[in-house]
Amino acid sequence: MARERQVAGGGRAVEVAPDRLEGWYARFAVRNEGVRETRFEPDAVTVTAENGVVAVATVPFGPLGTEGTVAGLAAGPLVDHALISRRIALLLVRRGGHSVGIARGGVVVQSRTDRHLVQGRSAAGGWSQQRFARRREGQARTALRSAAEDAVEILVPQLSEVDAVVLGGDRRALESLREDRRLVPLFERAEPRILDIAEPRRTVLDDAAERAVAVEITLSGP
Repeated sequence: MARERQVAGGGRAVEVAPDRLEGWYARFAVRNEGVRETRFEPDAVTVTAENGVVAVATVPFGPLGTEGTVAGLAAGPLVDHALISRRIALLLVRRGGHSVGIARGGVVVQSRTDRHLVQGRSAAGGWSQQRFARRREGQARTALRSAAEDAVEILVPQLSEVDAVVLGGDRRALESLREDRRLVPLFERAEPRILDIAEPRRTVLDDAAERAVAVEITLSGP
């Protein structure tokens, strides 16, 4: 089953595994009275159905080596691109933990996961609240340092051997890690898309490895 979510401004986005992409487009054509045209750009493939529905696929690990517009459905170049087996570095970070790993063809082959105690907000006031906030900030810094150390140890040495870097989790935590000079090469290789994930654990990393190679398609229109 394709993962689906609502997008801001209306419409919805689906994540489609590479081996299901050709079938997904075939069903899209049947559901929407055929396909009028397919437009190829380096970072997107736009398929416009006869009934006005538009499906815009974000090209993963681009650019796509095809440009132009053709009549009808022509998903082949995107399918071939998505089916290429790639070695990917994964960095997942949230408040309560992190997970780093190397995946090949959507399967994790090396990983490290760690969980951290970062307390929630306190309802107390005054000095108690301030002490609690300082403790919480200290726990968060410790958690981020641990995530940075594991990324430096596991991912950075293998950057020359991976095809891409995929991030996931809390954007603020990731931005904090981006300030670590040791991780600059890692973030320079990162894909624009950031996976929304639960608190990192090994099962979440496995799921992220599959999602990382999926094609995200945004649907809009009638």
